[in-house]
Amino acid sequence: MKAELDLKSLKPYGDTTGDGSVQMSFTLPVEPTPKAREAATLIVREWGFTDIKIAHMSKIGENYAFFVVFARCGKSIDYTKVHVPELSTEKRTYKEIDQIIVVKIKRPIRLVGACTGYDAHTVGLDAILNMKGFDGDIGLERYRGFRVVNMGSQVPTSDLIDRAVKEKADAILLSKIVSQKDIHVSDMRELTGKLKKRGLENRFILVAGGPRVTHKLALELGYDAGFTIGARPSDVANFILEKMLAKLDSTGDNEGTKKKKSKGET
Repeated sequence: MKAELDLKSLKPYGDTTGDGSVQMSFTLPVEPTPKAREAATLIVREWGFTDIKIAHMSKIGENYAFFVVFARCGKSIDYTKVHVPELSTEKRTYKEIDQIIVVKIKRPIRLVGACTGYDAHTVGLDAILNMKGFDGDIGLERYRGFRVVNMGSQVPTSDLIDRAVKEKADAILLSKIVSQKDIHVSDMRELTGKLKKRGLENRFILVAGGPRVTHKLALELGYDAGFTIGARPSDVANFILEKMLAKLDSTGDNEGTKKKKSKGET
């Protein structure tokens, strides 16, 4: 018989609803020995977990041990009080999006995308922008309604902004895969900071994407949207289209810009 779910006391699920079972992994800077196994157990116990089982321990380098641990937590949260900003856009096909752009925007939407800083991983950026797209969802380059510039990886932030200005871009797409020491957050802040210094903070629709990017994080850092694992090119296309339509409704300008140019805009 299925247990009744209490959303006011939500716990992780393992074998039985509400049993608090979790699986975690971490690395300790010691050799994988019985002493290291016990140390891992004690650390997890200090975190407040019980019924701790070290399911896996292995050597991953000189003086480094990797652990996979099963345990139970006793704490819960009230799921009914959880609030988080969510992206909500209409699900249109690429043909529908192209048609709306032709009829209402009356020109291609211009988009410049890049991975900035030391980030050399373009898999996410290419999945959204390249013609082949991702998981059967075609990329924005294949839309007739988008004109896409994919600058690739390790692009200096200033170069990204310069290219966006040169292309008279409507939107900038920043892709961040590398996240060690929260470098993705620093790079996202760098873009908004440099845009502000040049008086361009309101010029572009800003979209960020990556495994550690969330919509909440993006909004906190001054972006219009954040897309994470599982996002499709059509999700990004629909969002940018809706932002363009909103600008058109508010300004009557299909260039998507303010009547008065921002400081530093060319």
